[in-house]
Amino acid sequence: MNAKPTLGYIGTGLMGAPMTGRLLDAGNTVTVWNRTAAKAEPLVARGAALGASPADVATKSDIVFMCLTDTAAVREAVFGPHGVAQGAKAGSVLVDFSSIQPEATREMAARLKAEHGMDWIDAPVSGGVPGAEAGTLAIMAGGDAAAFARVEPVVLQMAARFTLMGPSGAGQTTKLCNQVIVGCTMAVLAEAARLATCAGVDATRLPEALAGGFADSKPLQLFVPRMVQAMHNPPLGHVYTMLKDLDSVGDLARSCDAPVPFTALAAEQFRLLQRRGGSDADALEIFKLSADTPL
Repeated sequence: MNAKPTLGYIGTGLMGAPMTGRLLDAGNTVTVWNRTAAKAEPLVARGAALGASPADVATKSDIVFMCLTDTAAVREAVFGPHGVAQGAKAGSVLVDFSSIQPEATREMAARLKAEHGMDWIDAPVSGGVPGAEAGTLAIMAGGDAAAFARVEPVVLQMAARFTLMGPSGAGQTTKLCNQVIVGCTMAVLAEAARLATCAGVDATRLPEALAGGFADSKPLQLFVPRMVQAMHNPPLGHVYTMLKDLDSVGDLARSCDAPVPFTALAAEQFRLLQRRGGSDADALEIFKLSADTPL
């Protein structure tokens, strides 16, 4: 691999676009592809090349980054018609920022390596759109240590932390642990903010009042003002994404006999939000479920 590798990015949506922007700002050569090509046009205007397909991106790149919706979308982009596998080069690396099922990750990574000689690092992210824009993401990884070392300098142009947690699938498992904490925290913060509101306290001042105490946290400071003031455009994250991850937690928990009662309750609240507000609703609209006139 060259000292300055050529890069590709597949999936230039809410997270992929700002992450690719940081790569371009750092002076990298980047080829991009998105299923809806119009979403990639702003990046092309900033200097990215537009790939004809995921296979085309892989052919032109030493490292291919990918951030897609779910396991099915990842499988299609890699092994479907004109997928990454058709353009894969031996010795190149696919870094998947998507949040998908650990077992599916292990299966696809083994197949890509065996059939095409391309390494796979599962690297789901935490930090949302603000973290992607600021380059402060926390990224948890699974895969081969040597492949991780090859991509680490580039990934750290998009993130503050990039941690190898173990072999293939370990990054996805760690992300599910992250989502247990984030999803349950969103539900708890919505409950606390609603209690304050119903009791006549200005809930927007909770972050200020609790700052520095045991209840303080980044979610408290960021989520509560957005919840109470209905700041949902752009969304910090869609409800379908959170629900997908929490349902994956349930699947993993059943497979290893781990009790997750709070996660199960949070998942049902997000399922209700999706039912009432639609799949594209901001996950923070969970606060509205307890309003006098809910969604």
